[in-house]
Amino acid sequence: MSTTEVVRISHSPEETRALGRDLAERLAPGDLICLFGELGAGKTTFMQGLADGLGSPEPATSPSFTLIHEHRGRLRLYHLDLYRVRPRDLADAGIEDVIGSDAVVAVEWAERLPQELRAGALEIHIDFDEADLTTRRFRFNARGPRGARIVDELIQEFDACSRH
Repeated sequence: MSTTEVVRISHSPEETRALGRDLAERLAPGDLICLFGELGAGKTTFMQGLADGLGSPEPATSPSFTLIHEHRGRLRLYHLDLYRVRPRDLADAGIEDVIGSDAVVAVEWAERLPQELRAGALEIHIDFDEADLTTRRFRFNARGPRGARIVDELIQEFDACSRH
């Protein structure tokens, strides 16, 4: 494990979806993706690319009112949105069973997920560029070996592209 963080910049919703599709190529059953960012940062747009990259026939939409959406494709994807969930409601929601499954699990508003459930995750922090509000900065952080594998692959791809 060489590095635990990589940064990517997106200048448009299309580029944000492309980042999601690119990440999807690297995912394996059981991977956990934790998304952090302000309202409107691009979490759901990123999820659209992720679901598309995993071969989901239906587009990803925010599961704010249903908590969990399941997408079937090359890998099963559970898309969770914890925006409206209170900490005391998490235990009753069955989230631990979903995270412990053999599906890819992606969680919007992951700061509401207890630390112990985030162990081993790939964390993606999405920030607005204050100078250009259409630009987003994506920081991919590994919290364990599975996330580190993905970050290392992203770094290798970036290095290979920059040599051409």
